[in-house]
Amino acid sequence: MQVSPRFCGDFLQNARGFRMQPRERRDGGQRDLFKSRLDQIVNLNHALVKLSKAIDWGFLEKKFGVVYDDDPGRPPLPTRLMAGLAILKHTHNLSDEVLCERWVENPYYQLFCGEEFFQHTLPFDRSSITRWRQRMGEDKLIALMQESLATAVRVEAAKPADFKAVIVDTTVQEKAIAFPTDAKLMHRARERLVMLARRHGVKLRQSYERVGKQTLIKQQRYAHAKQFKRANKALRRIRTMLGATIRDITRKIADQPDLQAAFGLSLSLARRVKDQRRGERGSKVYSLHAPEVECIGKGKAHKPYEFGVKVSIATPLNRCKGGQFMVHAKAMPGNPYDGHTLATVIPDIEAMVGAKLDKIVTDAGYRGHNAPKDQQFKVYVANQKRGLTKTIKRYLKRRSAVEPVIGHGKNEHRMGRNYLAHATGDAINAVLAAIGYNFSLLLNWFKLLCALILAALTAMAIDQNRSAPA
Repeated sequence: MQVSPRFCGDFLQNARGFRMQPRERRDGGQRDLFKSRLDQIVNLNHALVKLSKAIDWGFLEKKFGVVYDDDPGRPPLPTRLMAGLAILKHTHNLSDEVLCERWVENPYYQLFCGEEFFQHTLPFDRSSITRWRQRMGEDKLIALMQESLATAVRVEAAKPADFKAVIVDTTVQEKAIAFPTDAKLMHRARERLVMLARRHGVKLRQSYERVGKQTLIKQQRYAHAKQFKRANKALRRIRTMLGATIRDITRKIADQPDLQAAFGLSLSLARRVKDQRRGERGSKVYSLHAPEVECIGKGKAHKPYEFGVKVSIATPLNRCKGGQFMVHAKAMPGNPYDGHTLATVIPDIEAMVGAKLDKIVTDAGYRGHNAPKDQQFKVYVANQKRGLTKTIKRYLKRRSAVEPVIGHGKNEHRMGRNYLAHATGDAINAVLAAIGYNFSLLLNWFKLLCALILAALTAMAIDQNRSAPA
């Protein structure tokens, strides 16, 4: 078997510990007898093709390239491929699995991600998308948000001055969890402890598998029938079984540090679930697989409580040519008071747009805000009474423009239900949803331009036919 010199060179370079950067793809204009070039089989006036040409991929390669270290190993996947997949996923509201299927079928997706020739198989694994998101994190993915706004300015869908006055509001990004009840949480906590004990060979005095399930069914039936005394009695029985399982495991692993480390997190969550009571103040556990979930009440009549994380959204005060872009999106863990988020949000927006904000319009929930001192008198809160002029009243009438932006982000760009794990997943999903929303507006902008150009050409052809001699 002969080994190519290029392979040997790459191997030696990796072994010596040179900086492992992604092998970025460049269009060499090459032809292949057995492969079809994508630019010859697609419509070059398609909105996705025009968007791929408008994006500054070099800027993204520079921003994302700094996360890679000097360790030897396999070269990372190209930046344009992975960034393009992230954009397509949240622009078209696709899961990772469906995105992989569409990518193989759709030549426009492949061209957008930097391919020259049509690919019949995936050049990456589905889990590569997850690992790339985790490697980049919220801090690096902000570059995609900056590029979406910069692209809007380059294609004249927006002006830099549009981003100096913003509307700020908060919403709830719900987590992919079931509605929490005490009985289900305690039953599930006991099940997790029993499974973990079996995995590590810890023999329990009693697992309560059969009676635990029967008691849960009874509790749910009693609660449904509004027989609350019986339901509460069954609930106490479930709590007793969970407590007995916790004490049994604690005794069995008392002198074994390895098992204590393996059971530490599960036992801690189980104790919190067992001891928490309705109406108590402080943080509670609402999901065992996502303990970072918070219960947030936004005062909605149709949905009093939402389980997830609070997200701050900012959009331009005046509508841009290309639509109402998202200027900023950031997860705010800990359910902070809306007004107390401005101390973090305003500097982030100014860093994003590269200019000082002139006006910040908010709803009444931001009263008593803690905006930076140099920006406090630039914040206009709905229902304020002092210092109102006709201009400020006009600004406040535009405040509700942020509501449809939030609605589109939730319903069409995966902000409505977050499937990414942990608090880092909350932050990443909020940013990517805003990125997908912005790029969807840019796609609509290119579609509109193409339609206007086609209409103009059609009108010119009709005029020429009319003026031509018979």
